[in-house]
Order: sequence, then structure tokens, then C-alpha cells
Amino acid sequence: QPTFKASLAEPILPERSAMDKRVYRPMTETVRTFLNPAHFFALLRSHGTTFFTGVPDSLLKDMCAFITENVPEGSHVIAANEGTAVATAAGHYLASRNIPCVYLQNSGLGNTVNPILSLCSTKVYSIPVLMIIGWRGEPGKKDEPQHQLQGQLTPSMLQEMNVPYDILPDYAEGAFEVLEKAYAYMQKEKAPFALLVKKQTFEKYTLSGDQGAFVDANMLHREEILEQIISTFPEEPLVTTTGFTSREVFELRAMRGQTHEQDFLTVGSMGHCSSIALGIALSKPSTQVLCVDGDGAAIMHMGAFLTGGTVGLRNFKHILVNNAVHDSVGGQPTGAAEADFPAIALACGYPAAGP
Repeated sequence: QPTFKASLAEPILPERSAMDKRVYRPMTETVRTFLNPAHFFALLRSHGTTFFTGVPDSLLKDMCAFITENVPEGSHVIAANEGTAVATAAGHYLASRNIPCVYLQNSGLGNTVNPILSLCSTKVYSIPVLMIIGWRGEPGKKDEPQHQLQGQLTPSMLQEMNVPYDILPDYAEGAFEVLEKAYAYMQKEKAPFALLVKKQTFEKYTLSGDQGAFVDANMLHREEILEQIISTFPEEPLVTTTGFTSREVFELRAMRGQTHEQDFLTVGSMGHCSSIALGIALSKPSTQVLCVDGDGAAIMHMGAFLTGGTVGLRNFKHILVNNAVHDSVGGQPTGAAEADFPAIALACGYPAAGP
């Protein structure tokens, strides 16, 4: 026991030998765990899942990166939107009877409603699909405004769609158990099952290479393009697409000390930027209205090109920045590296289009 000097409150501790050290059991339960993408992929393959399709998501970027680099081209399709992903997965199941995997952000859950309810449902064709859903706006977690309501409603949306779900654990044993449950359900009921993925569930995995992105040194960076647009059209209404484009326009305006009042930043509703701009242009026929779109967003709802071309407004300016990747969610390819968007626009009836 420690002893004390009579006049001081300082303890005099007994000497200990170098060998007299207490050894404590490591408190591993306090260590943060992450699910290894390769291990998770192996678990899926053990259940016969070899086909993957979907739209990349920031919470799933490590899993998506692993799939992009390790799945043969014919067994992985980065889809135009989440609905086409479900339909493509359904086609794979019809041909192979192997359960496919569809990955998406919960903001794209709405795009899946039609094929889930009118194609995969047990009341229609009974097609099992494993849905891996990034849970943006998870209650209790800080997130951007466009994700908050979507995150709150995601579990109830799945329930209303009769899609049972579970939360994917961030450790191997837990993932194994959840997948056993999911595949048992899908094999018995022949119906979709969803896994909700929380923030930082997966261990880091980084794509190697540029994945088909344009890297020519003579090409303008997106921010340089936006600077030129703002300088050329300083007062015209400007509608910008989701992701980095809207963030960078906001930052450029702030840096220049300019107002944001003529800008509409489409922070959600991916793929609908040009339709918003078209609606404004229809309502303000004497005003030039600009839309700054991205390749991934434009591909998601390409029917908007035909609508814009059919309307044929001269005051509607559709600017598309094509970097061939889903830049803001991990850099996976969009498939737009060889797409001729000006030719598509002209074919859809745009009065004029060019690079």
C-alpha cells in the first residue's frame, strides 16, 4: 500500500521490478470493425451470386470498386438507373436461375418501385434479387438535406413494397449470418431481399487507374468549365446537376462574392436537372436558361433529351460535362467515354448541338 509523508499529500509509491507489470486483456470490443469487400464478395459467390448490376453510391464505393476490378465484364453492368438495373438482374435470373445482386443508393429506391412491384413480385413473376442499398440519411446520422427524409422513410418504403430487409453488419461473422438469412428467404419465396448499408461499413478499397475517364492534359477541368459559364452568363438562370457540379458552382459564386439567387442547385433528383431547366425555360420564354448536366445524370433519364428536343426551345441551353465517370461517388465508369451526346441531342430534335 502507498505510504504518505506526515506533512505532504504526495504518495510514496513502492518500487516495482521491471518484471512486475500488469498485463490487461485487449478490449477488442471497443475496436472499430470494417467489412472487407473481398470477403463479402466471396460470401456472395458462395451463394451462387456471380452477376452484379447497379448505380454506384458513395457508401458502397469500396464494394463497387472491388466489383468493378474483379468481376468479368459480362457479369457486371453499371446501369443507367436503378430501375434498369433491377430489370437487367431479372433477365439474368430468368436465364440462369442464379440470384443476382443489385446495388444502389437509397435515393434511387424510387426508380426500382415499378420493376420490383410489377416484375419481381411473387404476384407477378417471382424473381429473387439481392438488393444492397447505401443508407444515406440514416436517422441519427448527420447528412445533407436531400437525404434526410429519404433516409427516414427507407425502411418503411421497403416494407410497403413487401421487400424484407436487414442491416449489413460491419464484420465477417455478422455478414455471414445475415446473408444466410437473406438467401434462405430468396430461395424459398422467390422474391427480392434488401440489405441496408450504413456509413463506413466497408473497409477501404481504391480503384486503380482512371477507369476510362478523360485525362487529356489539354482538356478543361470541370471547375474551369463552370468558371467560363458563369463569366459568359453572369445573370441568366442556371440549373446545375447533382454531385460536385452544384457544390462547385456554389463555391465559385461565394469566392467571387456573387449572389446565388439565379442558381438552382439540383442537390438531389439525379437525372432531372435538364427537365427542371426546361420547365423554367417554358415559363420564361424571353430569358436564356442554362442547364449544366453531367454524363452519369444525363444517362439516368435520357428520355429527357427527346422531351427537350420535341419542345424545341431556343432559350434552353443544355451544357453537358462528360468526364465518363461517376465522380462524386467513387469514380466508377458511366459508360459515356464513347457516347456522342451532340449526335444524340440532334437525333432527339435539338435545334443545334455540338462539342
